[in-house]
Amino acid sequence: MDLAALKAFKPSEYQEAADGYRATSEMVGKAREAIDNRVSAGIRNQLSGESATAALRELKELSKDFHYVETECALVSTALNGFAFDMAAAKRKLEAALEDAKAAGCTVGTDGSVTFPAGGKEVDGKVPEGGTVQVSTSPTDPTASALERQAVNMHPNPNFGKAVGFADRIGDALKEATDADTKWAPKLRALKADDDLVVSDKDWIDVKSDTDGVRDAGKGYLDSLPRPPKHDDPKANADWWKGLTDEQRSDYLSVHPDAVGAMDGLPATVRDQANRTVLDEAHAKAQLDYDAWLKKHPEPERFQPYIDPYTGAMPKGLSVETQAWKDWEEARKAARGPLGGMEAIEKRFDTYTDESKRPYLLGFDDTNNGRVIISIGDPDTADNVATYVPGTGTSLSSIDGDIHRAEVLQDRASLTDPTHKTASIMWLGYDAPQDLLTDATDAKYADAAREPLGNFLTGIDTAHHGPVNSTVLGHSYGTLVAGETMRDHPNLPVDRAILVGSPGVGVNHAKDLHIGADQVWAATARNDLVNLAPPPAGPLAPLNPKAYWRLFNDHSVMYGNDPTSDEFGGQTFHVAPGKLPTTDGLMPAHSQYWEGDSLNNMAKIVTGGTP
Repeated sequence: MDLAALKAFKPSEYQEAADGYRATSEMVGKAREAIDNRVSAGIRNQLSGESATAALRELKELSKDFHYVETECALVSTALNGFAFDMAAAKRKLEAALEDAKAAGCTVGTDGSVTFPAGGKEVDGKVPEGGTVQVSTSPTDPTASALERQAVNMHPNPNFGKAVGFADRIGDALKEATDADTKWAPKLRALKADDDLVVSDKDWIDVKSDTDGVRDAGKGYLDSLPRPPKHDDPKANADWWKGLTDEQRSDYLSVHPDAVGAMDGLPATVRDQANRTVLDEAHAKAQLDYDAWLKKHPEPERFQPYIDPYTGAMPKGLSVETQAWKDWEEARKAARGPLGGMEAIEKRFDTYTDESKRPYLLGFDDTNNGRVIISIGDPDTADNVATYVPGTGTSLSSIDGDIHRAEVLQDRASLTDPTHKTASIMWLGYDAPQDLLTDATDAKYADAAREPLGNFLTGIDTAHHGPVNSTVLGHSYGTLVAGETMRDHPNLPVDRAILVGSPGVGVNHAKDLHIGADQVWAATARNDLVNLAPPPAGPLAPLNPKAYWRLFNDHSVMYGNDPTSDEFGGQTFHVAPGKLPTTDGLMPAHSQYWEGDSLNNMAKIVTGGTP
């Protein structure tokens, strides 16, 4: 970039353009929310039939298009702000160099050269003449730097050294501007959609690439913004977010959606917006990965003729599945597992019928077994908030059932107390153990979850718009997570605790959970294997984890006293006995707390009543 162009550059013009793109992003975002929260929800709530189904299908695609435009326009805005920031810094350096040169009696040419006046001690009766120094840049090589200093020191006119300094500063400013232009030009060119009218998985992969590119290129600009707290302190997070301007929020959200989405203490709407972007990007990658897997592993022949093992005969029309297909199908399901979990989350946004059941994605991470936090209902405005912590075996791939539990509890609580709003949260904000008889016997998963759950619960209280009745609902290993968290955070903003199917909660007495023993409610179905102890020689002996856990612990359950026991000192509530365990390892009673009397009683507790 030449001197005239940098002098004429107006950062404000690019900042105004950034404001325009940000306004467009916000406008499109509001249109998307109207489609999702009013139009589509209204159709689902009032209409049915083929026409309604077709309309919802088209509206879903339109919403996806709007989300893409919303995200890309926000990135363009951030990129333009970043470019203006870099160019403004270069221009300030140029202007400072020009002012200093003028004050020193030097003249700067249109090409950046610096003409200096005569000056210095007379030599042979003459004052050393002036001259011109060509524009340059400050030497970075030690040898070149030494040679420049030597030339300055040897020159009889002291103005020569000043001119060299000005020329270097001018050259540095021009180079900085040229580098900024070179850096940002391809980033801005990349921020455009394909020629077609379909937002594809590839387009969302490009969004991720665009985000990374703008974030890397805009490091200087982004570092100039108020930095978020280093630790996940919900109150500090909330104060930081409130202190940002709308522009700063948009810029940070556009390039750090994963970080914003994970910040406890921020409004649910903000976290939801951020995590929806992360989800769309992850879904696109998962879909492309799954498609690639299918291409690499073609489906083998599924059926083969049945051969009678005794006679060797092949009855006509009778076939069985091949072992090759069974192995392939098992591998296919594993390959598709995370994708299915993402679709289960997205289904909630496509099927809710009114604002009270609107889902908010408060956390999402598809690495390892995945993490998902989703609220049914707005936790920032609800009178009652229940946070359900699932246990062993929970992962992104299997998240559909756990979200359903949050849904039915919210629905039943709304019926139990229709005069108050209830939000029901499914909190898989930790790496849950995956195997019952190995992982679940180790408290390390709960140990690692104590701070995340504590921060989340504090964040819900911090972001809330008024008083809130907060209940923690732990199931199975999730009761240990809940118990340890409450044990180690005496001032946690929790009013009630529900513990179902518990192997222990890390304390021997309900009072050690710091909310009052009369606010701790526990239940275990009679036929839940956590509570069942059949004779050692019985058919269910291999399925008796309680007997296995006793090898490691003298207590009645693995992690402290049984929460339903008199020794624990809490409250209990009635649940159905549940179905008996099966010899193939299934534990139906362990999963039947979200139905019948158990669900009714949990809804009463969540809404502040007594079962």
